[in-house]
Amino acid sequence: MIFADTIANYWPQWLSWDAATLVFIFIIIVATIFFARLADRLLQGYFKKASLKLRVDPTGYRLLRHLIVAAIYIVGLIVVISSVPQLRTLSVALFAGAGFAGIIIGFAAQSTLANIMSGISLAVFHPFRVGDIVTIHNEYGTISDLTLRHTVVVTWDNRRLIIPNSIISDEAIINWSIEDPTVIWPVNIGISYDSNIDLARSIMEDEARDHPNVMDHYEVSRIHPEVAQGSEIKVLLTELGDFAVNLRLMIWVRDRSLAYFTGCELMESIKKRFDVEGIEIPYPYRTILYKKDMHPNAVPKQEAEGPGTGAVRGTGVGKGVGAGAGRDAGKGAGGLHFQETSEQSGDSGDPDE
Repeated sequence: MIFADTIANYWPQWLSWDAATLVFIFIIIVATIFFARLADRLLQGYFKKASLKLRVDPTGYRLLRHLIVAAIYIVGLIVVISSVPQLRTLSVALFAGAGFAGIIIGFAAQSTLANIMSGISLAVFHPFRVGDIVTIHNEYGTISDLTLRHTVVVTWDNRRLIIPNSIISDEAIINWSIEDPTVIWPVNIGISYDSNIDLARSIMEDEARDHPNVMDHYEVSRIHPEVAQGSEIKVLLTELGDFAVNLRLMIWVRDRSLAYFTGCELMESIKKRFDVEGIEIPYPYRTILYKKDMHPNAVPKQEAEGPGTGAVRGTGVGKGVGAGAGRDAGKGAGGLHFQETSEQSGDSGDPDE
């Protein structure tokens, strides 16, 4: 290298050339890092202004910026390798055996190369853009950055979800922002079987129309002209459940970021109106029967009405219980015989007697 030879001419003779090489390598490393960061800042500012001025998608710009920065680091690495004779010889040997080295490097960097290729694919085909609202990996958030290796998603609770690009390429993504940001959002409420369905439907529709985030027919028809007048807000009976009649309110919202909070606010306002109008939201009714509350030696009715001796001997009840059962059964035919057998079975069943 010319620059390295120039340093060698002015280098003190008492120092070896190895020290000059180390200094040169250090200068190249520092210069590479400096120019890479400088280029990153300059490109970031330039692409941000260009995106605002030209109103274009910044996703491709971000990936191009990362590619340029990576190229600067690669050039610096090549210069360092070329300045060291031992590394230069090694690099020539590697290029000579490029086929075998390529296989080894391919296996070693399989994941990294897959992420890089997936990142380029995401930037070219645009399944999402920086700033889009998506649901991925069952996480709802906003795309904040796309790099060569990973994609950064800022979740709804302000967490940074970093996902490798290769995983995103194989994942089903819900993009709430692409083409049409409007959303049909459901609000599910159950009422009792005794409540008036028509009155409940009317209350739910009124509360939806009064909410500022719910789109009216004029707003919806500008984007979806096929939506008929009055059908922008619907209340459907979805299920006759075990203890409730389930109704579903369907509303149009401007974008996904407003949908969840709008649904929560509507649920609260509808509940308050239901309380005023006498519409019941029922609790599930369940009958719980504990085993300890059941009579462990109860005699089935058909057995009590049968022959006394066989019925009572099968139960194995004690003396007091058997006598009581015999007196109750004595009202029918064979009652006296039943009482006698129950006492006998009680005597045989109680070892203390």
